[in-house]
Amino acid sequence: MVDLKTQYHRIKDEIDGAFQDVLESTAFIKGPQVKAFSKNLAEYLNVQHVVPCGNGTDALQLALMALDLKPGDEVITPDFTFISTAEVIKFLGLEPVLVDVDREDFNISVDKLREAITDRTKAVIPVHLFGQCANMDEINRLARENDIVVIEDAAQSLGSEYYTDGRYRKAGTIGDIGCTSFFPSKNLGCYGDGGAVFTNDPEYADKISTIANHGSHKKYYHSRVGINSRLDTLQAAILDVKLRYLDQYNQARQKAAEFYNRELQTIEQLTLPSVTGKSKHIYHQYTLILEDGVNRDDFKEFLKSKGIPSMVYYPVPMHLQEAFNEGMYSEGDFPVSEELCRSVLSIPMHTELSEEQLNYITETIKQYFAS
Repeated sequence: MVDLKTQYHRIKDEIDGAFQDVLESTAFIKGPQVKAFSKNLAEYLNVQHVVPCGNGTDALQLALMALDLKPGDEVITPDFTFISTAEVIKFLGLEPVLVDVDREDFNISVDKLREAITDRTKAVIPVHLFGQCANMDEINRLARENDIVVIEDAAQSLGSEYYTDGRYRKAGTIGDIGCTSFFPSKNLGCYGDGGAVFTNDPEYADKISTIANHGSHKKYYHSRVGINSRLDTLQAAILDVKLRYLDQYNQARQKAAEFYNRELQTIEQLTLPSVTGKSKHIYHQYTLILEDGVNRDDFKEFLKSKGIPSMVYYPVPMHLQEAFNEGMYSEGDFPVSEELCRSVLSIPMHTELSEEQLNYITETIKQYFAS
């Protein structure tokens, strides 16, 4: 599903050099590479403040902690996503309010979001799933009307752009606070765990950086209760190298997606990823919807027999996960999410896909549906 080894070998000298610099300096925590990467990422995103942290889940938690919410306050997030988005809400004693998604782009439904807002709603976390931004114009409008903070989960969309206010803006910089993950398989991934929070609001930035450092501005002086979440210097050095290639990596993914689109468009049993009008898709995943009559397990096993990996993102919607199903939700409550969990399948998508590989994958898929 991802070829990190080939990607590494293409930039091996730069990565090894950056790695060696950290080893020689022995500044493994808060070394100068962390500050340099934060500055370069801020410039790339055209945002004022970047706070690096330990992972993408921590990034979401830090963003929520900066809002000073109270137990029972509601935070809205989509039902069809990875667990971390809703997990941090629950962990902080807040109330996750799940809403359904749009089948077209897998992102949070604006109509369902509107219906879910109450006087207890304090924040919304849209997830830019699979590499494409949610409808941020409408989300921001609803947020302004209801005094709600918008925290973007851009873990799968770093480098994607969304057209708003007469210009393109990077995913994660359109709402109030943006969060991302640098998990190795992400579009910008390190060689371990890592994450970041970004914002144009200096007050949020100050709170987030303080919380991430045990609630401290100055060593041994703590103004609030915080956590320990930081990006290791080694990971920052690696990310700073890979950031130079991020646009190139995303373009390689887009080129692979164009090949898939061209070769698979005539297969009626498949719905290919759609691209909404305002967002540039960077294809963290290339996710198919298998229409009625296609046995996903059989199709998946067929691909496996031909040496082609595939993955189901995600097999169980959030409202049916044991951790969240406390009698509030039942099967059928979120029909789109439930249908997607039964019918989606992601095929290989990464920066190193060759035309030969793409041709083999698409010809194999055609073979299955021709039989």
